[in-house]
Amino acid sequence: MFRGSIVALVTPMTEDGAIDFNGLKCLIDWHIENDTDAFVLLGSTGEGICLTEHERRDVLATALAHINGRKPVMAGTGASSTAQTIELTRQAMSEGVDACLVVAPAYNRPPQEGLYRHYAALAEAVPLPIILYNVPSRTACDLLPETVARLAKIANIVGIKDATGHLARLKEMQACCKDSLSYFSGDDPTALEFMMQGGRGVISITANIAPKWMHELCEAALQGEAEKAKIIDNKLADLHKLMCIEPNPIPVKWALSQLGFILPVLRLPLVPLSLAQQPRIAEALKILQ
Repeated sequence: MFRGSIVALVTPMTEDGAIDFNGLKCLIDWHIENDTDAFVLLGSTGEGICLTEHERRDVLATALAHINGRKPVMAGTGASSTAQTIELTRQAMSEGVDACLVVAPAYNRPPQEGLYRHYAALAEAVPLPIILYNVPSRTACDLLPETVARLAKIANIVGIKDATGHLARLKEMQACCKDSLSYFSGDDPTALEFMMQGGRGVISITANIAPKWMHELCEAALQGEAEKAKIIDNKLADLHKLMCIEPNPIPVKWALSQLGFILPVLRLPLVPLSLAQQPRIAEALKILQ
């Protein structure tokens, strides 16, 4: 169900910090018109951790009704507590998402056995396809390949988003898990090589601002058209890097504001893009004009 360019969609907000539901619908339409292959809602880029439970429900309900089955949808439902992760995942399932994207618990730094039991408990409690999400730079814990291999034996754990940026990690997981999981890059700068080595797609920040190009890059990579994919990737290389020049989604929300889609409004403790970085991103955005 999930392949290709999967946008980690931002959550648009009004000037007073409320959810901009009209802006959300406009973004969805733009992505569908530009062949984005699937959506992730309420992930890191979507500021899911900064939204209330009521807001999360409203974002999912609005987006799912507007997408109306035209593209697959997964929701970010990870939390530091296993009980809260189960609750968030149940809520997302009740709204009708196709899968959940579950980041490893942050801050409390569970050992590998704790990570295994966390995901196993979730899979037993909620009969929804689960995509594991490993991003040690945010969580301060690393979901190691041997633990992923144990989890891959659970029927409704169907994939992993790897945001380490280390291509060797993909090979380690492939050796441990074979074809029992789908592998998704969570790192735009290395996504092309990740797909050329067997990844199924990328859950992308850059796709927020260059959806057509990211779709075409992924299609070329998945079809083995390395030269075509490399040409596109080279055009996007600066944007890939600059979208993480400050913590995500600060840069991408500012970039979308410059393209006229949303306001550059974020929830505290996130703050707008610094003045020092704005000229760099403005220059890189010229390739999209």
